[in-house]
Amino acid sequence: MSATPARPLPRIHQPAPEHPNQDATRRAEIAPGQRPFAVVFGCSDSRLAAEIIFDRGLGDLFVVRTAGHVMGAEVLGSIEYGADVLDCPLVLVLGHDSCGVVGAACAALEDGIAPAGYVRDVVERVTPSVLAARAAGLFEPDEILAEHIRHTVDLLLDRSRVLAERVEAGRAAVVGLCYRLADGSAQVVAARGLDLTANSAT
Repeated sequence: MSATPARPLPRIHQPAPEHPNQDATRRAEIAPGQRPFAVVFGCSDSRLAAEIIFDRGLGDLFVVRTAGHVMGAEVLGSIEYGADVLDCPLVLVLGHDSCGVVGAACAALEDGIAPAGYVRDVVERVTPSVLAARAAGLFEPDEILAEHIRHTVDLLLDRSRVLAERVEAGRAAVVGLCYRLADGSAQVVAARGLDLTANSAT
């Protein structure tokens, strides 16, 4: 069953940014409580600010970010809070080209040298996506990135029963987007619970 969100989906391309819901009136309006219409789980890269990319404002998006959009219990709990408690009908996994973590995972597999500290843990969580891409004959950076986004979408639904049940019931959808930093375009690379064509331009 397809999710049918009652609130509008985020938009990327517009003739001119509208900068909605960013004034003092909006701030006062949502002070008593929030009702975002989408959860955005994205990379913490400084070039990937969801509210700017989607031209949204205060209270519109429930944003969760980690380097390489890798997940642990805190991330899963945060996404479940947005989807189940705040009743967001849409969860977006937002990846991007030139991702340093994906590049580091590829480099670690090629030369056997992993980063130090906790960065190594982040890189190791991306490695299964790189290995899956290579096993499928995908070696170009964009292909590996798309596989990592798809892997993240599927991992979310595999690990979160709350989210999986909402998708199955038609109350939510999980969509993976690949954002291009240079021109601001995006492609859908995965969609669960929503009738979208993968690789379509957004």
